[in-house]
Amino acid sequence: MLEQQHYHHIREHMQPGDIIAFGGNSLFSRWTKFTTRSAVTHVAVITHTKVTHTKNTHTKATHTKATQSMVHDQERSQYYNHVMEATSFKGKRGVMTNRLSERVASYDGDIWWLPLSRASRSIFEQNKHKFFDFMCEQEGKPYDVLQLFGSAVDALDDHPLFSSISYNNEDFSSWFCSELIAEGLKTAGVVTGVNSSEVTPVDICRFNIFKKRYVQLKGEGRVIAGFNSLVPDNWGQIA
Repeated sequence: MLEQQHYHHIREHMQPGDIIAFGGNSLFSRWTKFTTRSAVTHVAVITHTKVTHTKNTHTKATHTKATQSMVHDQERSQYYNHVMEATSFKGKRGVMTNRLSERVASYDGDIWWLPLSRASRSIFEQNKHKFFDFMCEQEGKPYDVLQLFGSAVDALDDHPLFSSISYNNEDFSSWFCSELIAEGLKTAGVVTGVNSSEVTPVDICRFNIFKKRYVQLKGEGRVIAGFNSLVPDNWGQIA
C-alpha cells in the first residue's frame, strides 16, 4: 500500500536496514528503467539514525507574584538518517555514506522508503553487528558498471553460449547499488541464498521482506510494480 509523506514528517520512524529506492530521470536511469521494465533505478540502505538534542533558550512571560519573566531551556530533537549506497554523488563514485536529507533534497526523480517487516526486523536485529561490519568494510570500494549491465539484461542467462554476457557470478571487488544492498541483507540473514550480483534495484523492492505500507518521499505518487511479492530465497541462481 503506497502512501505519500514529506521526509521530515517520517524521518524519525526510519531504522537501519530499511531500504530507500530511487527512480531517476538521467539517461542512465532511463536505460535502467527500460531494461528492468520498472520505475526503480537505484537503491540504498539506511545504516545510521542519529538523534541530536539542541537547547533553545527563550523568555516566557508569567503573572506570578515572584517574577514577571522566567527563562526556560527547551530540548528539541533532530533526526539525521544516513544511507549507504554504491553511486555517483558530489563528484565521488563508488560505495559511500550520505545524509538522506541531502539525497532527498537534490535528487531528480522519485524516492520511496521501504520499511522492513516485523519478521525481517527481528532477524536483522539478531545479526545487525555482522551487517554493520560488512557494510563498513565496503566503504570506498569502486562502482561496478559492467556487472550492473549483466544483472539488468537477463534474457541470455540460460543460453549455453551467451550466458557469460549477461549472467554475473558473484564478485565483490566492486559494487553496483542493488548488489551491495542484496549482499548486506544476506549478511544480516534477511534474505538467503541469493546471487547478489544478479539482483537489480527493482528485485530488492519486490522481495517479500517489507511491511505492506511503503512511503513515497518525492514524486507524483508512483506505485512500484510487484512490490513485496517475491520470495528472495536463491534468487539469481542458475540450477
